[in-house]
Amino acid sequence: MIFRILETKVAQELSDARTADRRFMELALTLGRRGLGRTATNPAVGAVVVKDGVIVGRGWTAPGGRPHAEPQALARAGAAARGATLYVTLEPCSHHGKTPPCADAVIAAGIKRVVSAIEDANPEVAGQGHARLRAAGIAVDVGLCAEAAARDHAGHFRRVRDGRPHVILKLAVSQDDRIAGPDRQRLAITGPAAQDRVHLLRAQCDAVLIGIGTALADDPLLTCRLPGMAERSPRRIVLDAFLRLPPTGLLAKSARQTELWVMASPSAEAARAALLAAEGAHVVRTAATDGRLDLDAVLRELSRRDVTRLMVEGGSRVAGALVAAGLVDEVWLLRGPATIGDGGVAALHGLPLAAITAAPGFRMRSQEQLGADTLTIYDRS
Repeated sequence: MIFRILETKVAQELSDARTADRRFMELALTLGRRGLGRTATNPAVGAVVVKDGVIVGRGWTAPGGRPHAEPQALARAGAAARGATLYVTLEPCSHHGKTPPCADAVIAAGIKRVVSAIEDANPEVAGQGHARLRAAGIAVDVGLCAEAAARDHAGHFRRVRDGRPHVILKLAVSQDDRIAGPDRQRLAITGPAAQDRVHLLRAQCDAVLIGIGTALADDPLLTCRLPGMAERSPRRIVLDAFLRLPPTGLLAKSARQTELWVMASPSAEAARAALLAAEGAHVVRTAATDGRLDLDAVLRELSRRDVTRLMVEGGSRVAGALVAAGLVDEVWLLRGPATIGDGGVAALHGLPLAAITAAPGFRMRSQEQLGADTLTIYDRS
């Protein structure tokens, strides 16, 4: 009987400890997400220092990528960090970059235990941070909330592994899988709650991309219009091989307020480039074949320019080409209640929407209701 009581007590204590670990890691993840869209090329990391069940320090990667989350959390904890536990959403770095190794800061602070969500895919780290901590006598647990951390750091991982950004395709479709009316007529497919979610996603990405067809048809601003978040607007990118974007449109006229990059072919006219540059736009020439930009080359160029999370908003040709090329990593499918009918523009040019919704290359991650609309998120499997 005594042994059963002891076993029950130990099991309860272990369960309570695991619950506490998860709670603190989820807080670290929430803190890290504050930096999404602002820290590239560094990952948006969150960190929490806990001693005797009390939070004594917290931090997240600052805009521009420095300082890192761990030194900020440790500085706020001060002397209380000695003997404490550090919860961090990514393995502390172990190499000298523009800042000293975070692993060294953790050791110097006297941290007793580190709970790390996931190992860093960066070959300059790749387990060496965890190894350095263990060599210093610090207990290290890895893997708590790893799936959520992998999603949050997807842009960082994709850049270091494949040399391109993590691509998030946003599609707003009708009940019959259309994104616009006949002759590309712009329609309000989704309601305010869904539109607010789109603006929040823009704020969490380094850049938002559209094709020249969408730019000419809609002349969108592509900024974040949530209250108080205008400064979180991402860079705007237009795929425009022949530089057809009008210098008098909203995109070009707002280029000095919010960055605008126009991706063009090497043969695009210099005079057109000069007109856009005069408005503050950046014309970036990249590889093209038969007048079509090489999408893989575009993504690699964006990665070289510090884009790690790329949101793609239109149009049908760009979306279809990216899906066909296997360059989409995540899909946000917003479905409104209306039906557009024959003549409407299909969501994916040359492909059925089932190339995402029913394809083995994608798996559904989540689904939620936003007013009258449904948001379904798919991850590349």
